[in-house]
Amino acid sequence: MASVFGQAFRVSTFGESHGPAVGVVVDGCPPRLGLDVADVQRELDRRKPGQSRLTTQRREGDVVEILSGVVDGITLGTPIAMLVRNEDARGRDYDEMRTKYRPSHADYTYQAKYGIRAWEGGGRASARETIGRVAAGAVAQKVLRSVWNVEIVAAVAQVKDIEASLAVESMTREAVDRTPVRCPDLDGAARMIDVIDAARKAGDSVGGVVLCVARGVPAGWGEPVFDKLDADLAKAMISLPAAKGFEIGGGFAMTHATGSEVNDAFRRGAGGRVTTRTNFSGGVQGGISNGEPIVIRVAFKPTATILREQDTVDIDGNETTIAARGRHDPCVLPRAVPIVEAMMALVLVDHALRQRGQCGS
Repeated sequence: MASVFGQAFRVSTFGESHGPAVGVVVDGCPPRLGLDVADVQRELDRRKPGQSRLTTQRREGDVVEILSGVVDGITLGTPIAMLVRNEDARGRDYDEMRTKYRPSHADYTYQAKYGIRAWEGGGRASARETIGRVAAGAVAQKVLRSVWNVEIVAAVAQVKDIEASLAVESMTREAVDRTPVRCPDLDGAARMIDVIDAARKAGDSVGGVVLCVARGVPAGWGEPVFDKLDADLAKAMISLPAAKGFEIGGGFAMTHATGSEVNDAFRRGAGGRVTTRTNFSGGVQGGISNGEPIVIRVAFKPTATILREQDTVDIDGNETTIAARGRHDPCVLPRAVPIVEAMMALVLVDHALRQRGQCGS
């Protein structure tokens, strides 16, 4: 089903952008895990709108309610249902979109598929759907930290043509969250902020790249052929709103190299553990983790909904123009960081539980 993700750790999100609420049901979380509302709320606060002038000014507290699956701060092993109520929906801002399609948005394709669409705010095509992903990702990250000591950190690596200098091995959440653009390179962050501000003032938008690293992933997670770990990561990331590109490790840059330049030579590490001298593979070989940090990059296009007048057609096929109203991100990157982290966690915990069930490790 289109709104269900994962096999051993299954996630089902629900709700529309301007409906009463959005949320998620998580099935497969191990029992007797310490989990409280604060664990989830912390991640939702990093995703919520209105954090700075760089994001949409929709005013939502995004306060999560855990409805089931947890008692006295301990998971039961039964489905965990989480709900976030929509408090600042303004459907009137979308009146024009009732009959017109936004360029590069999902308005037309949802109409073509279903013959009906939630035109207020874009319904399920809105980034507000990702609240459920982030809530589920918070649970997944708690499992990964508690059982396998896996740490996941993402950061904005690029906005338009501004590229940051990131130390992937030492990047921390604290450093990432120090700037409103979520880039730990302070000089690069300042330049990114200027670019986003300029786009916002011009009624336009910009895109960029989020880099994400998972440290502490043991060797052996992932499946051969169709369920490769990197294939599932690619699916997870490209399923995000506005995501248009995915790389792991050396990615497309390796097309300009030779095998002798980018093959990751093995060596004996501390305690006899097998490691590699380089990490062009991005921590995955043959679709299975090799014990090195998993490093991915996700490219996001400029936000489709902009305030500038654009050519389009209406639902009857007549040519017209549209200039969006409402509150929209001039750049999705700052709020995409916790969403990318969440999807990384959901893929990893699913494969971790599958590996434990299959091989006991």
